[in-house]
Amino acid sequence: MTTKNSPHYKSVNLLRIFRDLHKKIAIVLFAFFLIISITGLLLGWKKNSFGLILPAASKGISSDLKTWLPLDSLQTIAIKTLHDSISPVLSDELERIDARPQKGMLKFVFADDYWEVQLDGTNGNVLQINRRRSDIIESIHDGTILDVLFNTKNDQLKLSYTSIMGLALLLLTISGFWLWYGPKKLRKQKQKRKTS
Repeated sequence: MTTKNSPHYKSVNLLRIFRDLHKKIAIVLFAFFLIISITGLLLGWKKNSFGLILPAASKGISSDLKTWLPLDSLQTIAIKTLHDSISPVLSDELERIDARPQKGMLKFVFADDYWEVQLDGTNGNVLQINRRRSDIIESIHDGTILDVLFNTKNDQLKLSYTSIMGLALLLLTISGFWLWYGPKKLRKQKQKRKTS
């Protein structure tokens, strides 16, 4: 006979708790897990997307940094290119400058609206102007898009989102393991009871 204090009862009860927890987390956060899995897959393939997700790096004239224009001159060209080619009202705030000496070029990545301008380091010629779809996908993947949409500072929504999703994934992993291991443990307990 199984009592509330028996190991079998405790194992069965724990299994029920983990099954309910697993199911509730999966149902509540299903859409978010779907988004994270799709965006994660796209980010994994970004460098092999033939420029569809991450713009391919163009090649400039020279990899010799001595022949390059000063950085402030190149930045001025990149900002002018952004305003002339895309929109004069776009912010000229830079997120980063990605210098690729081995390719003879620089990428000026703008903080707003996910644009980049690639310039030849030697003569400042515009090599490419692209929207960085990889950055858009990454901001959806890690929750940064919430801070952008709600115009919040200090990444509070991103931190909340990643904390919730990370903890939920951890709980799903633990409960999923127990849903696999628990029945095996119960079968062993049943066999042990039969032999004793």
